Amino acid sequence: MAIKHKRPFTIVRGGKLLDIAKRKAVPADILIKGDTIAEIGRPGLAAPAGATVIDAKHRLMHPGLINAHTHSPGNLAKGLHDRWSLELLLTASQWAHIDYSLEDKYLSAQIGAAEMVMKGCTAAYDLAAEFPLPSVEGLSAMAQAYEDVGMRCMLAPLVADISFFEAIPGLMERLPPRLRMEVESFKQAPWKVTTKQMRRALQKWPFEMVQLALAPTIPFHCSDDFLIACRDLAKEYDVGIQSHVSESKVEAVAGYQIYGTSLTTHMDKMGLVNERFTVAHGVWLDDDDMKRLGDRGASVAHNPGSNMRLGSGIADVRGMLDHKINVGIGTDGANCSDNQNMYEATRLASLVSKVRGPDWQRWLGTEEALLAATEGGARALGLHKQIGKVAPGYKADIVFLDLHHINWIPTNDPVNGVVHSEDGSGVHSVMIGGRLIVENRKILTVDLPKLASRAAASKARRAPLTGPAKKLYLQLEKVVGTFCPGLAKEPLHIHRYGASHHAH
Repeated sequence: MAIKHKRPFTIVRGGKLLDIAKRKAVPADILIKGDTIAEIGRPGLAAPAGATVIDAKHRLMHPGLINAHTHSPGNLAKGLHDRWSLELLLTASQWAHIDYSLEDKYLSAQIGAAEMVMKGCTAAYDLAAEFPLPSVEGLSAMAQAYEDVGMRCMLAPLVADISFFEAIPGLMERLPPRLRMEVESFKQAPWKVTTKQMRRALQKWPFEMVQLALAPTIPFHCSDDFLIACRDLAKEYDVGIQSHVSESKVEAVAGYQIYGTSLTTHMDKMGLVNERFTVAHGVWLDDDDMKRLGDRGASVAHNPGSNMRLGSGIADVRGMLDHKINVGIGTDGANCSDNQNMYEATRLASLVSKVRGPDWQRWLGTEEALLAATEGGARALGLHKQIGKVAPGYKADIVFLDLHHINWIPTNDPVNGVVHSEDGSGVHSVMIGGRLIVENRKILTVDLPKLASRAAASKARRAPLTGPAKKLYLQLEKVVGTFCPGLAKEPLHIHRYGASHHAH
């Protein structure tokens, strides 16, 4: 399937193109001009003389999966810890990401991008944190990593002006004086300084495949002045916003304690909720929240694996769809999902909907799950006119699955197969913008042994600091790990845990 010479036209012949709506794989040839699909037709489709030919025999072709929510700095913290809730994960941020150099930021993004493309994902919404504030240099390093791999990205600086310990009502007061002094070092930069940095990045952004968005991390981790500044900056530069809203019950309860309303209601009052706004997770959204989001044309990035991994609960995706919310699917960061496998995330989205109750007609169907992982993700990224479909006028972002792989023997309903049978091991090749990034199961843009060596060197360099940071985390865990579950046991008018009643 090699493209040996860059030519203006490429013709893909002999493959079967997935028709999600009809649940069929139809023999089709695809003519590509530059990075864009020019025409799709029956086998034997005419192509200009000299067009590069790609033989897709025994391949199922589907749109590149789109990761609606991830965090590239988490890739160097893959598999770091086992049992932690969202609040314990936030407590561990210093341990997980301590002393990241520019090279580490590039490296962590490169690891995630390489894993995603090798597993059929061609674009991602990356909420990337730098401490204590974002930098043009750091954002550029991460963007360069994506471009070097050859992957699309909507890169959003993950920002706050209130630390986790200051944000959760009553938590700082519960800390012993010594630990209270320790977490003073976790303070975020003032919002005006952070806003200035984001504006600098937006003013002169040189990257083509990587675009910028904004990510006020959690509503009450940002002052209202900061939320307004993010709103205004997004409007001025016409970029999207993604924020973690009602991810955990602790978040939902804290929101009511701070604002007297749900987090979604507060964000809407601040003027942030519109068609360019994406809620990350949204596990603890209620019907009023969902109606508000649907009426505004907003999106939710559903992260079923992370929601289970962190014990956050089971999101009501059927309720979201009923309220006309656009739903995408995400993996979340590798420090809280431990991989960047969009096939797994899509499968989990289907499966976890089925444990919400016995009404099977309200379960998420495989067609709905796959559309969320493609078209829904594209809309969340604001790129729905360019990616998410294999169709004329769209970018040539195509995954080629090997129909002779055991995952596809036999092949029955191909939509069920992509969602429930495929796990990434059947990916033969991946094209992004008409260029093969993965071919015959080998990534062409990354030297994996060198990547492993650089990751090991980064870990070794940071080891003198990660040891003390882990020790501090384990001390803080004793307080956060009792205080926050207490908040989670406060009464709330909705229930999103897997058990009918969680232990008191």
